[in-house]
Amino acid sequence: MDEKFKKQKYVMKVERSQSMDTDHMHQLKDIVLAPYMQLATQLIGKARHAGGNMFRHQMDTLAILIDYGYIDSPLLKASIVHDTVEDIPGFDKNLIIKADDDGPDVLEIVMEVTRRQGEDKTQFLRRILDYGSQKAKILKCADRISNMISLGYVTDASFIERYCDETEFFLLPMALEIDFNMYHELIKLIQTRRRYLEEGGYFSDTKKQ
Repeated sequence: MDEKFKKQKYVMKVERSQSMDTDHMHQLKDIVLAPYMQLATQLIGKARHAGGNMFRHQMDTLAILIDYGYIDSPLLKASIVHDTVEDIPGFDKNLIIKADDDGPDVLEIVMEVTRRQGEDKTQFLRRILDYGSQKAKILKCADRISNMISLGYVTDASFIERYCDETEFFLLPMALEIDFNMYHELIKLIQTRRRYLEEGGYFSDTKKQ
C-alpha cells in the first residue's frame, strides 16, 4: 500500500448537515431517481430474513444516506440498486449503465459492494474496508445500518451474534474512516442487539455447550 493511498484512506470525511437546507433541497430535486427505482422493483419478490423485501431495503438505504446529509447523485442512485446485481439471477448490468448519464458511475459503486464469485463474506467486507472507494464505504455503512435495524425483528440468536461480530470487525473501522455519526449509530445498534442476546440467556447457553 503506497503512502498516498494510506493518507487518503485514513482521512475521515463527514458530510452531514443537521437538516436539509435550500441548496441541498434543490440539488436533490434535480436528481432523477425513477429509472433506478424501476430497476429495483425486480427485488420486490426477494424476501428478507427480518421480513419485508429487498426493494424496501434499497429505499431504506437511500433514506439513511439522505438522513446523513449525502446528496450525491451517483451515490444515491447506487443505493437504490445496490443489491440488484447480486440478488437478481442473470441481471443485465447494462440496464444500470443505460439508465441515465450517471449510469457508469453508479454501476462502478454497485460493483464495489457486490460479492464476487468465490468471495466469502469475510473476504468481501475486507476488500471494501481495505480497497473500497469513499462512496462504496459510505453506501456499505448505510446498508449495514439498515440491516442492523432490521435485525431487531430477527429471532435467530446465532445469526444476530454473527452479524454483530461482522459489524464490529469490519463496519466500525469502515465507518470510522468516513463518518463518525454512522460509526456512533452502529455502535449503539451492536450494543442493543447484544443486550437482547444477553437478556435472552443466549451467551449463558452457549457457554454451557
